[in-house]
Amino acid sequence: MTAVVAVAPAQSSRPVEGIACVLGGAWCFVGQDLMVKDLMAAQPLWMLIFARACVAVLVLAPLIVWLGGNHRLYTPLWPIHLLRAFLLTTGFAMFYAAFPFMGLAEVSTIFFSAPLFIGILAAIFLGERMGPHRIGALAVGFAGVMIAMAPGQDSFQWVALLPLLCAATYAASMILTRRVGDGESSLTMGLWTIGFSGVFIWPLGWLVNTLVPMGPEFHHLRFEFVIPGAGQLAHLTLLGLIGMTGYILLSRAYQVASASLIAPFDYAYLPFATTAAWLVWDEVPGLNTLAGMALIIGAGLYIGYRELRAPERATTPAPVGETVIATGVPAVTEDSAEPPDSTM
Repeated sequence: MTAVVAVAPAQSSRPVEGIACVLGGAWCFVGQDLMVKDLMAAQPLWMLIFARACVAVLVLAPLIVWLGGNHRLYTPLWPIHLLRAFLLTTGFAMFYAAFPFMGLAEVSTIFFSAPLFIGILAAIFLGERMGPHRIGALAVGFAGVMIAMAPGQDSFQWVALLPLLCAATYAASMILTRRVGDGESSLTMGLWTIGFSGVFIWPLGWLVNTLVPMGPEFHHLRFEFVIPGAGQLAHLTLLGLIGMTGYILLSRAYQVASASLIAPFDYAYLPFATTAAWLVWDEVPGLNTLAGMALIIGAGLYIGYRELRAPERATTPAPVGETVIATGVPAVTEDSAEPPDSTM
């Protein structure tokens, strides 16, 4: 899942292509998450995140060298990228750790509270104004999170806090993304953030196994480097390629169409994920999950609608609260300094 912050409108708008790219990206991220949940039966979570990082480096590094221009391997903003990598690695490790205990729709619905956290953190750390409409929408959205988590009911699981914590760490990474602004290309940000997730994931896995008793229910969190066979290696490579394809499609969407047009379509991930989990694993989300999903989507779309109507929108950057979320993928900024690259 990575959020996209609008920094400036695209120089040429192709709305049909933009919508097609974001919907295609959403399906890629659904496929990525389905593969992660399936592969965790044979490979520990740490290995899956490491493999995805390796594929990202092998794809992005040559692409950056080939494209040149605003894309670069080294960046003076590396301290911010490393902090973002740590936050996202920790957050999505928690997100995926919940998979064996919860349905994909339940985990994803709780995670999509990230825009709500982003709005609050943007007001605290960036000084973005929160009017009564946004405050009301945030309250409705968090009510949806509580309904989806169902605290105090027999169906509540403490593991539901993991995707909620992931949403919080993701929101913090988004605030750092705003600090980067449009001074960095999406490919460079992806290389540093996804690439270094492969570095951070092993110390994190060791720490979890040191501090938490690993019973059989936590088999997917065991600290073990499993050498994949030919078949598993192919699956791991495909996992990384699917994630990277989704990342490039999402980046492309923001190169050719405006953020205000694209943002609502990213919520398509939730019905896509719900449908795919039902078809693959016969998972049927509970009524509380569906109700919470509706409130979270409604709150997010209303915030975007209000920001679109704001009179200052034409002359100021979009608030960081207007985001696009994609599971397991870092936030990217729109490259406003150059026209869309036809090679991507």
